[in-house]
Amino acid sequence: MTAGTGAAPIWTPAPDARDTSEIGRYLRWLEDERGLAFDGYPALWEWSVTDLAGFWTSIWDFFGVRAHTPPEEALRSAAMPGAEWFPGATLNYAEHAFGGDDADVAVVARSQTRPPVELTFGELREQVARARAGLVRLGVGRGDRVAAYLPNIPETLVAFLATASLGAVWASCAPEFGPRSVVDRFAQLEPKVLLAVAGYRYGERDIDRRGEVAAIRDGLPGTPHVVHVPYGAHTLSDSLPDATSWGELLAEPGPLEFAAVPFDHPLFVLFSSGTTGKPKAIVHRHGGILLEHLKNHALSWDLRPGDRMLWFSTTAWMLWNALVSALLLRASVVLIDGDPAHPDLREQWRLAEETGATLMGVSPGYLMACRRAGVDPAREFGLARLRQLGSAGSPLPPEGYRWVLERFGDRVLLNVGSGGTDVCTGLLQGGPLQPVRAGEISGPCLGVAARAFDEDGAPVVGALGELVVTAPMPSMPTGFWGDADGSRYRGAYFDRYPGVWRHGDWVRFAPEGHAVVAGRSDATLNRGGVRLGTAEFYGVVEELPEIADSLVVHLEDRDELLLFVAAPGGLDDALRARIAAALRGALSPRHVPDAITAVPAIPRGRTGKKLEVPVKRILRGARPEDVASRDALADPAALDAFAAFAASGRSAP
Repeated sequence: MTAGTGAAPIWTPAPDARDTSEIGRYLRWLEDERGLAFDGYPALWEWSVTDLAGFWTSIWDFFGVRAHTPPEEALRSAAMPGAEWFPGATLNYAEHAFGGDDADVAVVARSQTRPPVELTFGELREQVARARAGLVRLGVGRGDRVAAYLPNIPETLVAFLATASLGAVWASCAPEFGPRSVVDRFAQLEPKVLLAVAGYRYGERDIDRRGEVAAIRDGLPGTPHVVHVPYGAHTLSDSLPDATSWGELLAEPGPLEFAAVPFDHPLFVLFSSGTTGKPKAIVHRHGGILLEHLKNHALSWDLRPGDRMLWFSTTAWMLWNALVSALLLRASVVLIDGDPAHPDLREQWRLAEETGATLMGVSPGYLMACRRAGVDPAREFGLARLRQLGSAGSPLPPEGYRWVLERFGDRVLLNVGSGGTDVCTGLLQGGPLQPVRAGEISGPCLGVAARAFDEDGAPVVGALGELVVTAPMPSMPTGFWGDADGSRYRGAYFDRYPGVWRHGDWVRFAPEGHAVVAGRSDATLNRGGVRLGTAEFYGVVEELPEIADSLVVHLEDRDELLLFVAAPGGLDDALRARIAAALRGALSPRHVPDAITAVPAIPRGRTGKKLEVPVKRILRGARPEDVASRDALADPAALDAFAAFAASGRSAP
């Protein structure tokens, strides 16, 4: 984060940003309460990663974390893995979701299955207390697991907070997942309770999940209790056999108490995609998630009491867990279930207008689709309350940045981030005090000692390297569920650089600290000694109007570069020539593909990430069923064309 030169910003912080933003309030607090003065974000970041105990203690105190017993110290050991954060402290994440005026709106829910729902903090508190009492009657206690096969609806939030209040452990999957994917995840945890819906509506279609729930129950023979959440699609019977009803679970009132658990006590389990092997069951802790989300949501996303956060997510993505943490800041959450593009592409902007969102999260794909379709959200919709657009999940091309600036001007901050399930937050991100450059992420988040390493573990600047974190973070997971000796955990993050977290992405940092994430490091292209991240490749190809999506693979053993494109209007030699010319001009002659092939769809996981590594394995001869669970894919048939391509000896499928 040293001074230097780089691309000119397209957005710079407003002169009064230090006076009006939450991070500005934090800076004033540091000066008043700690005697620490910083002249800008780079200096604040440098302190946050060199004085870990001082920084994270300041987060604890600034946000008023409520401990049942105080910590003995902030950081007893900084070793990775195994850093010891706030030993001796006991607390509860769920306790921090309540406070202030019970009349304030906490939850705004929109769905294609039922009418709108709103809950105040008082109503949410009452439902959580009742759900907690119901879980206790089912025998759930501290350390037990509660699993949910539920959409992004208020009942899911209620059940999560009730589970956390008990010191039990939460895990969820979206109901569009098939039984195999769900059992692969939940069976690792042996849950005591499974919550499920019988069906839901997606756009104009009624989706019956009774058969899937039955198969999941068969795959979880050790789960004694099933709770049916009424949410049936319009034409389906809304019931599950031999299940406790949601009404029965909430039948009795009870005091909303909060179990005092250690800082490292498991809060929830998130699962890796399951597209490259058995899903990893990643264990996140009460204290780590509480501190990280307080810091991230306030100091980067600028959430304040009375704000409203809208970010479309299913319950299978870490952004759902991040979304509900907006309650920690006394902001309200917008829960969206169904087809986010129904009845048309403008629906998410309509919901932002209708719900008065101040922070709206959007995928890069959605922004680029709106750009191609000529949507003008700032003019077409009443978005006066909107202050930030968050974007994550995949890289956003420079044209997407410029489109947001053209449409919203400088009154809305585009905050692009990169992080993931492993840490349940961002590693790189922007914020109110950081400039924005087209095609780049503003820099490392506070408390995140992010660097780029070369193959020998030396830091590099201005060149692609492995994204690493050289100091511990409280939200790094405690481990993987069932990994008794920690070998899978160490192998996932610490095998390459001992004592340093390797995240699995390629990144290039500028001297000023802003960065470009160039795709997964195990999918990076390397021809003639020149490394190129796949994200940069896609930024060129997908800017062509004829290309809806693309995926590139380099087969090193044959030094073949293969490009697959989804081209709705068809792929001919003229378009191939245009693609090759664009890549040659924007990147280098080395990156002109050996073959450009049309496929019906590019395979993506349910969070939208392209499945580069599974495709590469298929092209090397692996069977699709051995590299990915089809019901973990957005389009289960998307791998078929690649299997046919591999079987045909490189003739077009």
